[in-house]
Amino acid sequence: MSDQAVKDAPKAETRKIPAPVVTIESKPFWDAAAEGRFLIKRCKACGKAHWYPRAVCPICFSTDTVWEESPGEGVIYTYSVMHRSPTGPYAIGYVTLDEGPAVLTNFVDCDLGALAIGQRVKVKFQDTESGPPVPVFSPV
Repeated sequence: MSDQAVKDAPKAETRKIPAPVVTIESKPFWDAAAEGRFLIKRCKACGKAHWYPRAVCPICFSTDTVWEESPGEGVIYTYSVMHRSPTGPYAIGYVTLDEGPAVLTNFVDCDLGALAIGQRVKVKFQDTESGPPVPVFSPV
């Protein structure tokens, strides 16, 4: 993207995000999010980290999984900028965490024209309408 196009690109808007559904299985994740901590699950059988946190490993189907605190850092794998929205432009996409899993997320606090595949990002937490905060990512 040209320097002028980046300069003219819209900024990410803060959108209201609906509250997530908190289940018994996901409650430790959302409790940690409320404290500003980002958790992922790791399988003790195969050693792989996975996202979305769940009791059964999606890789080897073991139930021997543990919660692990993550720094919430990674790179943009892919993204899409939504220009036609009643709330203003915003971007969503996948972040590949340093631990390996990919996370579908919103990108915030950034110049939408400056987003790039491979760009380093870090997790932040955004308030929801009536529940725990959700993880979103912004460039580092």
